[in-house]
Amino acid sequence: MIPVAEFKQFTEQQPAFKVLKPWWDVLAEYLTLAMLMIGVFGCTLQVTQDKIICLPSHEPQENLSEAPCQQLLPQGVSEQMGALREVRGLKNNLDLQQYSFINQLCYETALHWYAKYFPYLVVIHTLIFMVCTSFWFKFPGTSSKIEHFISILGKCFDSPWTTRALSEVSGENQKGSAAGRATAIIVATAGVGLGKAGDGEKEKVLVEPEKVVTEPPVVTLLDKKEGEQAKALFEKVKKFRVHVEEGDILYTMYIRQTVLKVCKFLAILVYNLIYVEKISFLVACRVETSEVTGYASFCCNHTKAHLFSKLAFCYISFVCVYGLTCLYTLYWLFHRPLKEYSFRSVREETGMGDIPDVKNDFAFMLHLIDQYDSLYSKRFAVFLSEVSESRLKQLNLNHEWTPEKLRQKLQRNAHGRLELALCMLPGLPDTVFELSEVEALRLEAICDITFPPGLSQLVQLQELSLLHSPARLPFSLQIFLRDRLKVIRVKCEELREVPLWVFGLRGLEELHLEGLFTPELARAATLESLRELKQLKVLSLRSNAGKIPASVTDVAGHLQQLSLHNDGARLLALNSLKKLAVLRELELVACGLERIPHAIFSLGALQELDLKDNHLRSIEEILSFQHCRKLVTLKLWYNQIAYVPEHVRKLRGLEQLYLSHNKLETLPTQLGLCSGLRLLDVSHNGLHSLPAEVGLLQNLQYLALSYNALEGLPDELFFCRKLRTLLLGYNHLRQLSPQVGALRALIRLELKGNRLEAMPEELGNCGGLKKAGLLVEDALYEGLPAEVREKMEEE
Repeated sequence: MIPVAEFKQFTEQQPAFKVLKPWWDVLAEYLTLAMLMIGVFGCTLQVTQDKIICLPSHEPQENLSEAPCQQLLPQGVSEQMGALREVRGLKNNLDLQQYSFINQLCYETALHWYAKYFPYLVVIHTLIFMVCTSFWFKFPGTSSKIEHFISILGKCFDSPWTTRALSEVSGENQKGSAAGRATAIIVATAGVGLGKAGDGEKEKVLVEPEKVVTEPPVVTLLDKKEGEQAKALFEKVKKFRVHVEEGDILYTMYIRQTVLKVCKFLAILVYNLIYVEKISFLVACRVETSEVTGYASFCCNHTKAHLFSKLAFCYISFVCVYGLTCLYTLYWLFHRPLKEYSFRSVREETGMGDIPDVKNDFAFMLHLIDQYDSLYSKRFAVFLSEVSESRLKQLNLNHEWTPEKLRQKLQRNAHGRLELALCMLPGLPDTVFELSEVEALRLEAICDITFPPGLSQLVQLQELSLLHSPARLPFSLQIFLRDRLKVIRVKCEELREVPLWVFGLRGLEELHLEGLFTPELARAATLESLRELKQLKVLSLRSNAGKIPASVTDVAGHLQQLSLHNDGARLLALNSLKKLAVLRELELVACGLERIPHAIFSLGALQELDLKDNHLRSIEEILSFQHCRKLVTLKLWYNQIAYVPEHVRKLRGLEQLYLSHNKLETLPTQLGLCSGLRLLDVSHNGLHSLPAEVGLLQNLQYLALSYNALEGLPDELFFCRKLRTLLLGYNHLRQLSPQVGALRALIRLELKGNRLEAMPEELGNCGGLKKAGLLVEDALYEGLPAEVREKMEEE
């Protein structure tokens, strides 16, 4: 006997696959199991019991009718009985082996093939049905997608984040509906109160609204591990969606196997209805066995005929029901757009409006899931929502960046404000807004920042830096920051990415912008209007502008410092500078300037000018700086200046002059007439000597001569008794004059990189000079007298 367990492998699937089996597939499974039982039962009977029993016919050959068993059929029963009485007791003279031989021979030759192979056909057809049903679960191209989908689906369904996200949405909906009901109650109650109050009543009707009590939703708390697992799950869903939406192999495979089952059903139904009548109880058998048995005609009894006919009709009934389920499946497949799946109902129910619709195999599997339980797709949709993902990231950030951890990052910045700097985070932790003592917030490389209402807790916030961190600010928070924020720095790829709310901060005093204009806008250099910035004093712009933005003149009446860093792009139009009447500091760095712009000489309030890193070769226009009577600092460093004109003497009010990193070989003697000069930097040039008139700079405190070609120093230099810093490193000096001891105020002296053989012991007279301030080779230092070294090493 064949046990049913032998066929278990054909129907056995992973338990998780049941979610992809709609009701018709489940019904079809039970029907195939019933058909398999019929086939197995028939095969068992066929194998274990006699198949056919034959008896020889005693009629003479010439009297033998066409059907040897016709006389045993129901008609003419009385004649049959008489005939039977006549032959009663007749012996056939056949032994057991002859009977067995005749039975086998008649079974093979006389019995119809349908009657012989009916149970085997049932088993074979049923196995084909089973293979067709489960083939897409086994085929490599589809099974991998199904297994991956089932795995992700189960994790999404069981994830604590799914429960939390849906609970939060449910809570928001409950709050909204509760607020609506409360408003309606207030209006209705107030209406009744006013209706009851008479015209003559003087007392005021006070109506207390009914309190609506709603139970808060149960929100589970996620620990750090669960948050990381949910984050990984979001990434898996993204990659799986991209992979599965590329094709429709699952949908095509399911249609093909369903069409195959329908064709198989029709073929089985047709031939079974035709041949089922061939299963008969009596079978006439004519075989030429006279030489072996003495008989050529036999009447046979098919022992299983009655049972097989009943099983056949039962089998046909099951096949019909099975076929109807297949036809319904085809109707379902072609009647609905199964290659598209809309989450519209889920979006309306959960309030997550950004859940995208899906297509192809992803959509088809979700349609199948809905036939099992629509709750699966609802919970799965949580991991398709970018809003949900951003909430999860926010939660993970809050777990990672606790207030205590953030306080450890607080430090004073260059302006003395208590600053919190965050760099390259996936978002902005909500815990930041618990640090009410923060005065400056620096955010770098943080994408898609949306400031929450908690920003209003930072009551001390005065400075905000957004470096490659695009930020959205709700209107209510714009009002909060409008008069509070003093300094803002924005750095982005293009200046058009600067948030518009920045230009509405009317209390702003410093605005620093860094980014490029698009090629078509670079020449016009259009910038948003600055009219709202009534308190702006400092404007810094690092870009590739072709001219000074016209909107700069919006703040001409109060702008005190303007910095333009053009990264080498040539700045052409500078006439608008003339309108900046109160400008005190001007920086035109890397602007491709070849001459000092004449517009600068109109700035009567200018105190500091920086023309660093341009292409200046001649500074003959320096004479015009006498119109800038308040100019005290002039920075002409990092250019290509070959000489300083003699009329530099006109700049008597100049206190700081930077000429480093140029191509100077000499300095004019008239430089000594700049009596107010306190700082002179001519390092990184090609100077071979200094004019003796440098000794006239009695107010000089800082002199940088490093990286030149000086072979000696004039003795007049040491008349500058206020000199505190003297940098002579990396020149060609062979000796240092003993008169250096006259520089009693000297606290820093650099002599490295020269050709000195010894240092004068008069250095000991420089009372403020210590070992830390003396930059020289160790050998030269050790060559000083011991008492000088001891004096320098004293604290």
